[in-house]
Amino acid sequence: MSAPTTTRPDERTVHGRRARRTAESASIGWKLLLLKITVLGLLNAVSVYAAMVLFFNERWIIGTLVVVSGAILTWIYLQRGALPAKYLAPGVVFLLIFQVFVILYSGYVAFTNYGTGHNSTKDHAIHAIMLQTQDRVPDSPTYPLTVVESSGELGFAVTTEDGEILIGSAEAPLEAVEGAVVEDGRVVQVPDHQVLSFADLVERQQELTTLAVPLSDDPNAGALRTQDGQRAYVYTSRFVYDESSDTMTNTQTGQTYTDGGEGAFVTEAGEELMPGWRVNVGLENFVRAITEESIRGPLLYVTTWTFAFAFLSVASTFILGLFLAIVFNDPQMKSRKYYRLVMILPYAFPGFLSALVWAGMMNQEFGFINNVLFGGAAIPWLSDPWLAKLSILIVNLWLGFPYMFLVCTGALQSIPEELTEAAQMDGARPFQAFRQIKFPLLLVSIAPLLISSFAFNFNNFNLVYMLTGGGPRDIEAGINVGSTDILISMVYKVAFVGSQSDYGLASAFSILIFFIVGTISVIAFRRTRALEELN
Repeated sequence: MSAPTTTRPDERTVHGRRARRTAESASIGWKLLLLKITVLGLLNAVSVYAAMVLFFNERWIIGTLVVVSGAILTWIYLQRGALPAKYLAPGVVFLLIFQVFVILYSGYVAFTNYGTGHNSTKDHAIHAIMLQTQDRVPDSPTYPLTVVESSGELGFAVTTEDGEILIGSAEAPLEAVEGAVVEDGRVVQVPDHQVLSFADLVERQQELTTLAVPLSDDPNAGALRTQDGQRAYVYTSRFVYDESSDTMTNTQTGQTYTDGGEGAFVTEAGEELMPGWRVNVGLENFVRAITEESIRGPLLYVTTWTFAFAFLSVASTFILGLFLAIVFNDPQMKSRKYYRLVMILPYAFPGFLSALVWAGMMNQEFGFINNVLFGGAAIPWLSDPWLAKLSILIVNLWLGFPYMFLVCTGALQSIPEELTEAAQMDGARPFQAFRQIKFPLLLVSIAPLLISSFAFNFNNFNLVYMLTGGGPRDIEAGINVGSTDILISMVYKVAFVGSQSDYGLASAFSILIFFIVGTISVIAFRRTRALEELN
C-alpha cells in the first residue's frame, strides 16, 4: 500500500493565490465583455435611429456614412488585438464630427443661397406662401372643434355635417379617425391623443390661433383655422399653385409668379415672392463679395483692420511681456516671485468678463476712466471709430501681456548665462549681448508662439464682441459691419445679427478667412525654420 501524499502549507497557499487570480481575471473578463457589448449595442441603436431619420429626410449620403461608421466601430472593438485602432477610433470620430464635417458643411453652404427667406425646401416654401396669404371663405361651414395634442404637437379633431370624424395637424392633413368618442356633436376623446381643457386653450392661445390644418394634400384646397378653440372655419389662400406649370398665381391681381431658378417665385418684372427655398448658386457669394461695392468696400476695410489689429496686438503684448520678463529675471531684484504673481493676474480672469469690465470703465458718461482719471471728461472711448480701435488695443494689451511674460520668462531662463558673460568679456555691451545673442535664441522658441498668437488675435471674437460689439456701426455699408469689426465678428453679424441673415455669404467669408490664416501660418512657419540654425 502506497503512503498517502501530503501537501505542504506553502503549496496550498500558492495554489490558492493562483486560483483567486484566475477567478478574478475571469470575473474582470466577462464584466468587461458585458460592458463592451452594452456600449456597442447603444452605439448601434443610436446609429440605426439616426440613419432612419436621415433616410426619411432623404439624406442618403450622411445616413450611409452613419451606418458604415457604426459597423466599423463595432468591428474594431469586438475583435481581438487592434489596440492602436481602439485608442484612435474615438479621437478620429470626434475629429470627423466636430472639425471635418463643420468645415465641409460650411463649404457646402458657401455655394448656396441659404439665409433668411431661403432656408428650406421648395415644398415648404409653397406651403408657407399659401399659409401666409390665407383668408376666411365667406360661406365656410362651421366645424365643431376639439383641440388635441400628441407628442407635443397640436391638432384639430372635427365632426362634419355627415357625422364623419376627422383629425389632422399642421404637418398631417385631415383624415378619418376610428375609435373617437363624440358627445353632443363634439369630439371628447381620441385614441392616442390628449384633449386640451379650456385652461390649456387659454394658455396656448397664440399657438392655437396661428395653427392651420390642411384639408388635404392639395395646397389649393385650403385649411381649417380657429380663433377661439371651439369652432373652425375654412381658409383658402389668395395664391393658387399650378404644379404642371410650376407657377403661383394671385387670384386677386392675376399676377403670375414663376420659378426663376434662384430659389424663389418671381414675376416678369423681377418681383420676388417670399419665402423662397435653398438652391445651389455656385460662386455667386464669392462674386458678390468681390464685385458688389457695398460689400467689397467693407470687406477690404475690415480685412485691413483685422491684419493691423492682429499685428499690433502681437507686437505690443510681446514687447511689454519681454520687457517685464527681462526686468523680473534679474537675480538682483528681490521678491521677484510676488511681482510675477501680480503680473499674471489679468491672465487668470476670463477674457469675456474682463472685456465687459473694461467696457464699463470706458463708458463715456459714467466710466471710471473718464470720471476719475480724466476729471469727468466725456471721452468717447467706444463710440468714436479711432478711439474704439485704440480701446480694443489697450484692453487686448492688458489681457495678452501676461501670456507673453510667462513664455518669455521661461525662454530666457533656458538660455545659459555663460553666453552673455562670454560676450561681455569680449567687449560687448549688455544691450549688444542681448540683441545679438539672447534675442535670436529667444526667437527660436518664441516664434511659433508668436505665429499662434497672431492666428488667435486674427479671430479674437470675444474681445471685439464684448467690448464694442464691432461698433460704431458703418451705416453706409451694404452689410452689418462696424469700425472695430474684424473678419470673424463680421461673419457672425452677417450670419446671425439683424433681421436678414445670409448664411451663404457668411460661409464664403469663413472660407476666405480659412485660406488667409492658413497661408499666413504656412509662410510664417517656413520662415521660422531659418531661426533653428541658431541652435
